[in-house]
Amino acid sequence: MKIREEFKVREMAGEHVIVMPGRGGAADMTRIVSLNPSSMYLWEKLRGREFTAADAALLLTDTARKDAGRWIASLAECGIVEE
Repeated sequence: MKIREEFKVREMAGEHVIVMPGRGGAADMTRIVSLNPSSMYLWEKLRGREFTAADAALLLTDTARKDAGRWIASLAECGIVEE
């Protein structure tokens, strides 16, 4: 699958949204998809290329693994956890 080129992310009121194209190229402001940080990350990483659900899951898993490592390192630095 691939994200269709006519869909663009816009920032509105501090949120990232996809505004559906309307007739004649005008935006249809009644059809908006809001993107949370994880979905925005996936959009940025996968836009413009072919991908599968497994590709998206791998990106999220890798990010979660790195985040967990940083979290554990910060706890260890404060002496909160021990090995």
